[in-house]
Amino acid sequence: MMRLPLRVRVTLSAGVSIAVILAALSFFVYARLQAGLVRSADAGLRTRADAIASSMGRAESAGFDTPDIGASSFAQIMTPAGRLEMSRGFRGPALSAAALRAIREPQFVNLRATPGDPAVRAFVLPNAEGYRLYVVVGSSLAEVSQTLASLRLLLETAGPAALALACLVAWLFAGAALRPVERMRREAAAIPVSDLSRRLPVPGTNDEVARLGRTLNSLLDRLQHAIEREQRLLDDASHELRTPLSILKAELDLTLSRAREPDELEAALRSASEETDRLARLAEDLLVLSRARAGGLRIHRMSTPLRDLLGRACVGHRARAREHGARIEWAAPAVDIQADPMRLRQALDNLLDNAIRYGPEAGGLIRAEAAVSGGVATITMENAGPGFAAGLLPAAFEAFVRGGGDPALQPGAGLGLAIVRAVAQAHGGTTAAENVPGGARLTMTLALDADPVPSASARS
Repeated sequence: MMRLPLRVRVTLSAGVSIAVILAALSFFVYARLQAGLVRSADAGLRTRADAIASSMGRAESAGFDTPDIGASSFAQIMTPAGRLEMSRGFRGPALSAAALRAIREPQFVNLRATPGDPAVRAFVLPNAEGYRLYVVVGSSLAEVSQTLASLRLLLETAGPAALALACLVAWLFAGAALRPVERMRREAAAIPVSDLSRRLPVPGTNDEVARLGRTLNSLLDRLQHAIEREQRLLDDASHELRTPLSILKAELDLTLSRAREPDELEAALRSASEETDRLARLAEDLLVLSRARAGGLRIHRMSTPLRDLLGRACVGHRARAREHGARIEWAAPAVDIQADPMRLRQALDNLLDNAIRYGPEAGGLIRAEAAVSGGVATITMENAGPGFAAGLLPAAFEAFVRGGGDPALQPGAGLGLAIVRAVAQAHGGTTAAENVPGGARLTMTLALDADPVPSASARS
């Protein structure tokens, strides 16, 4: 059934439910009418029996007074031995002597009818008016049977018709309810990959269909933004790759244009080697970002001395910081954390590179700090300088985003902070950028799988 169209399933479900309700209602109406007709017949029989019994004391010599019993009824007065004292409308005793002696109280009985004849309902009144006699009155249930047969015919005819009408209405209502869904399906099928700005038509109601349409449009928004972001990433990557490739080709063409002295040739080869190194770093960074976007940036957690790792990174950038007229200070607890030391060192190098490149002027300070609390390691990099432009803060950790000025004139590829975010997220952490008085601050957090322990250097 699950393979049937939704409209058919809704109609079938409605039809089955209505059929059950109609069947139960028909049974209830039939049973109530049958019981009512039998009660009405019983009341008439009791009235006739009381009338005959009351006449027995008044007309002992003149015979019994029997009211009009009708064509389909009978009345009898019988002795306990089964002998008839009076009989109207029925041939022979209605009950045997044994059946009469078994009746002690007024009682309704159903008399056996010959096959094909309607049933007969009888009322037996024993010891009527103090006499050892039985008053037996009865009536054929033919009219009751006819009325019930007419009702059955009506129910058997009108029930299926009502069910068919209800199924038709359910089919039409289901079609009307699903029409907006079908419109959204057709519109979704018509959206080309080249134009993701189109959206699905959402009905002006606040029902489930409207909420489904809004949810799908929200999904299309996210999909469009993701594809646009990937397209920008591809465009930026192509641009970044083109520059070193152009320089490399120019160096090689210039070298081959005429005979060169050995030192000129060596200088050209060194320049080509530098551009090759730049291409290799760019390719490695793009690979890291690609794996991070696909959720495949794997990390290998191991016991990592936090202070030693941060110190080695800062020492490695001291010389370059001095070239920019800046100095580096750092502080970290002497603990071992569970992290990937290679990826963490890569992130620290990128944070320091960003701080040196865009941060302090002559005499400026770059301060790196690490702290561990509540199963989270927090690393902050704060540098003096102009800070981030207001519009740059939300996108500071996006790929190919660089500091103020013309991006084409900025050093680097703009992938450093994007890799910092990828490393943090791979460790279950976060990144944040903010401006502080006199500079900027970058924060990276790492979720720790285990509590930190004192480093070996601290224990010794």
